[in-house]
Amino acid sequence: MTPVIFRFYADLNKFLPQSRRQKSFAYPAYGGTQTVKHLIEASGVPHTEVELILANSNPVDFSYLVQPSDLISVYPAFRSPKIIAPIELRPPIPEPALFLLDNHLGRLARYLRLLGFDTLYFNNRYDDAQLAQMAHEEERILLSRDRGLLMRSLVVHGYCLRTTDSKEQVRATIHRYQLYEQIKPWRRCLRCNGHLLPVGKDRILDRLEPKTKQYYHEFQICRECEQIYWKGSHFGRLERFVAEITGTDSQQQL
Repeated sequence: MTPVIFRFYADLNKFLPQSRRQKSFAYPAYGGTQTVKHLIEASGVPHTEVELILANSNPVDFSYLVQPSDLISVYPAFRSPKIIAPIELRPPIPEPALFLLDNHLGRLARYLRLLGFDTLYFNNRYDDAQLAQMAHEEERILLSRDRGLLMRSLVVHGYCLRTTDSKEQVRATIHRYQLYEQIKPWRRCLRCNGHLLPVGKDRILDRLEPKTKQYYHEFQICRECEQIYWKGSHFGRLERFVAEITGTDSQQQL
């Protein structure tokens, strides 16, 4: 049997066993009965991570049936947004971007909401099949560290997080989808994802601690869960984080 030859590029190699990284390797082919998507994922790379596939130097999509002796080159998303793949493997992400987060990503959810992104997170309430279905139906980008979840066929847009550091996860996600222009901080509830609205101090006075009543005068309230927000001692730290991500003075956007 003549095998197919695969070569994965850039950070896609992180999904491969050490013996296959940064080099070409042979993979069994069965007479044009297997799609290139199937063989890519059989190698350990989720389809959500792939941006360009070349078969014998010609661009193909996920449905391409691999032939014996094919030379398959697989590329991740390009670092430069100016580079566009000749064949789109998936539809464009929705605008504005919507997110759905896998279990154990609660801190990442808070950071994305802080930046103004519609971000759903349920912490073990749904299994993988339900998360994939929800991402598909609501056209959400599924963020996860679980390769198996991202390999589900229903998942169209997804990103496999390479780190457990939540701040680095935010930076990587924003860069991966080039979402800098969509950042609108201080618009969403960090707890439930609802929209924040200005609220008069007199309307919430009975819910405030004595020192909060004395020293703070501007408040926002979530119209969904009624969580109250103000520029407390934590505000400076969050403001610096937003400024790091956006490269701007976030105070101007309040």
